[in-house]
Amino acid sequence: MSKNTKLWGGRFEGTVEEWVEQFGASISFDHQLAKFDLMGSLAHVQMLGQTGILSLEEAEQIQDGLKALLRDLEAGELRFDIANEDIHMNIEALLTEKIGPVAGKLHTGRSRNDQVATDFHLYVKERLPQVIDALKDLQAALVKQAEQNVETVMPGYTHMQHAQPISYGHYLMAYFQMFQRDVERFQFNQQHTDLSPLGAAALAGTTFPIDREMTAHLLGFSAPYANSLDAVSDRDFALEFLSNASILMVHLSRLCEELIYWCSYEFGYLELADAYSTGSSIMPQKKNPDMAELIRGKSGRVFGSLTGLLTVMKGLPLAYNKDMQEDKEGVFDAVKTILPSLKVMTGMIATLQVNKEKMAQATHHDFSNATELADYLATKGIPFRRAHEIVGELVLKGLKTGTDLADIPLAEFQQIDSRVEEDVYTVLKPTVAVERRNSVGGTGFAQVRQQIKAAQEILQQ
Repeated sequence: MSKNTKLWGGRFEGTVEEWVEQFGASISFDHQLAKFDLMGSLAHVQMLGQTGILSLEEAEQIQDGLKALLRDLEAGELRFDIANEDIHMNIEALLTEKIGPVAGKLHTGRSRNDQVATDFHLYVKERLPQVIDALKDLQAALVKQAEQNVETVMPGYTHMQHAQPISYGHYLMAYFQMFQRDVERFQFNQQHTDLSPLGAAALAGTTFPIDREMTAHLLGFSAPYANSLDAVSDRDFALEFLSNASILMVHLSRLCEELIYWCSYEFGYLELADAYSTGSSIMPQKKNPDMAELIRGKSGRVFGSLTGLLTVMKGLPLAYNKDMQEDKEGVFDAVKTILPSLKVMTGMIATLQVNKEKMAQATHHDFSNATELADYLATKGIPFRRAHEIVGELVLKGLKTGTDLADIPLAEFQQIDSRVEEDVYTVLKPTVAVERRNSVGGTGFAQVRQQIKAAQEILQQ
């Protein structure tokens, strides 16, 4: 029987079959943590030297080796072996090749359990500001379009039916607010990511006189985890990231859904730039909103990653279990999904063309001013419920006769209430209907400008 040569193989008599080894290995994806593994090791060995656990000479030798590996990594010259299972064992094996047996002292006072958790924290910690910055770029594009379209009037919808006319700028600012909540969620996510598991060892800490505050500081964490069991078994920060990413993709998908509608022949409100559209292989006239459709579709990937990790974690006893090897790929994929999605969406919003006339036309002959008439009658002393009923009857009559509310003669209005005056026709104009809705957060032009000003202040913070 051949000897087990694994770095952990001392307790074993037999070897692992190659196909079993491949099943258990994670190097195919966790090589993405190589930089962070080297960073964590550099901090750890520096601490070992300064606390006297290793001699300064040993610590410096190991640090030199790690720095050499980091340079090799940056040059694309590191090669990983599946036989070494994961990124941590690969790095240790490569370090041993560089500096000899002293490399084995690097693992003093730590475990792969706290090591992988530290690497993963560092990865997410680095990606969170990138996501936040990409979100703010999208918000800036929305604000710029909103500025240009404060007085662009379009139908507002409920149940995908014309409801009330609104400002297109107001519509865009709704998405600004959605994405602002996404920003805030990712910012809060930073608090739970900014903790260092390093030094928790396998689960119970270590007998070596390590300095966890030092390694936390060296790695840029605000503090170490307060409990060693929690440090190695917690993946809340990853779940939180995937949850936040999923909500973000909901918002992106909803916006994409409407972009697809608004760009259709039936609506014709918008036109996407050619850079974000494709044609048909058989129908020459087509201009398809493929990028919007792709973002809408990619939401499923992120939702799946969240569901997958929730399922992995839900029944795990403390502390570390091999199941947790499944925690990283979903996060890696989510990062690779949301960052390009945000970039593409920003480009689409920044370059889209608005058909203001088509939007305005859609607010005529659609009875979306019915609420305005009901409100007007209520101001004349008619109870709103009765006013609602009256206007409903007028709409029904108009649908049967092809007559708009604005086409009803004044005399007919005065039969309803003698206090109705000529100003009713002004009230019924879509632009006026929008302009007058100046309750806080409303679609009135003055309110939209206030929303834009507040948004600009947020983006400057």
